[in-house]
Amino acid sequence: MSFNDDEPIVATQDDSGEKPTSFLAGKTQARIFNKTKAPLEENVFKVMLELTGAGSSNDRPGVDLVTVLDVSRSMSGNKLAKLKIAMQFVIKKLSPIDRLSVVTFAGNSRRLCPLRQITETSQAEIEKMVNALVVDCNTNITAGLETGLKVLNDRNLTRGRAVGIMLMSDGKQNAGDDAADVWVGNVPVHTFGFGADHDPKVLKAITDNSMGGTFSDVQNQNNLSIAFSQCLAGLLTVVVQDLKLTITREEDESTIQKVSAGEYPVDDDDDNDDDDDDDDDDDDDDDDDDDDDASSVTISFGDLYDKEVRKVLVDLLLPAVRIRRGTDILRITYTYSTGGKLFEATPLIVTVSRTGTSVEPEREEVMIEKNRLLTAQMMKEARIMADNKKLDDARNKIVEAENSLEDVVDDSNLLIEMLKSELQQLFKLLKSQKIYEKQGRPFALSSETSHERQRFATRGDDAEKLRLFATPRMDNYLQQAKSFDEDPSKPLPTVDDDVKQELAANRLSVVVGALSYYIQTAIQSLKSIENILDKGR
Repeated sequence: MSFNDDEPIVATQDDSGEKPTSFLAGKTQARIFNKTKAPLEENVFKVMLELTGAGSSNDRPGVDLVTVLDVSRSMSGNKLAKLKIAMQFVIKKLSPIDRLSVVTFAGNSRRLCPLRQITETSQAEIEKMVNALVVDCNTNITAGLETGLKVLNDRNLTRGRAVGIMLMSDGKQNAGDDAADVWVGNVPVHTFGFGADHDPKVLKAITDNSMGGTFSDVQNQNNLSIAFSQCLAGLLTVVVQDLKLTITREEDESTIQKVSAGEYPVDDDDDNDDDDDDDDDDDDDDDDDDDDDASSVTISFGDLYDKEVRKVLVDLLLPAVRIRRGTDILRITYTYSTGGKLFEATPLIVTVSRTGTSVEPEREEVMIEKNRLLTAQMMKEARIMADNKKLDDARNKIVEAENSLEDVVDDSNLLIEMLKSELQQLFKLLKSQKIYEKQGRPFALSSETSHERQRFATRGDDAEKLRLFATPRMDNYLQQAKSFDEDPSKPLPTVDDDVKQELAANRLSVVVGALSYYIQTAIQSLKSIENILDKGR
């Protein structure tokens, strides 16, 4: 059966209002952090690149969203009631440029509706379908996932649209094939483990197979609306798609030793097999990509949300030189698409002064990111130890990670404080093997996917406490979802209301990205001219 019956997007009265001007440039802002000097002798030099979504949600792409919902027997009672409320939040927040399809699964899967344009009529009809959900036998996650993927893959309307799957399950798969083996492709699949009996390893594996997906651990049944809202806040603020970053060494001036970018596809011009991201789950090696002296490396990030950040840490080997001089050591380019149009940014050049001696301290921003990566790696090592029933070793590893953060120069940094909180929560969940397997493992795996993707994932009992990688829209939707869960009859602001509120708070948000980009390009051009003049003297 083909699912090519997706509804077209028909203009509505809501589309008639005038919208601010949209700019292709500047929807992603790039910043570079590095020391300005390096010694004459051979040395390892760190460069951190930071890409931030800087567009305005007023011209976001429409979203094609498929929710894949577990309706197995264990979902009966309060769980099903909470699912229906969470789905009402999702349905009400989507707008006429968005489309929604609902898929359910138990022993088999069922598509309740095709991708439907969100209108007052379709909202009411989809809400009625969701409120009529009943439970059935078995848990066939594979069937649900494959049906959700087919809904997206069979679409007629695809150009310029953002996509996503939100898959929720409260139990362990006991029917069908292993969902961890399903080929997902470039579709972001966000999974939600609901309650205390879900299978976090399978749900984490599904997101690992996708582009930019996350696994949220929702043990507290009252947090499902919040978890759904955080994912939706991202999907409704996609500013660029198919974001790719390429770093290229300057011949004879630098060698790329390592690129740390998280779990995203990495390609280098030497086609090394070492860059395969299919890591063994029990491998203690970190997620850094050893590029074996590649001359260039390209990282594919997929979608980027408004105000969301991607950091890339690059280790360069600078060769020994005999004389003091300024030199270019790295070239940075990035591309993205928006509205179906491709944009290629002007290359950025990293320069450094080679001096006799260098006592310049490492940049604080670089050190903080280095500590985040180290902390994430140590949490993963602790999780593997606990999986192997070595709880004492796991607790010691967490204490070691906590101690390492005490040496950070600015321990009042918000990110460092959240890392400490994350470590403290995980340590408590290592109290016993039983507690770990019920609560600790899901928490740890959710933390891993969040750090690997540099994207927010709900975890822990208090969704307001741990906000690593959360965006302003996510913070806004957190409060909206809490209020809605308490009383679903209360009016809920539309996504257009959210955008108007953001534009009112910052009227320059529409143009600031483009202005920053052109200013940065002008400064880069002046630096290039200065370097040419210096070399000619």
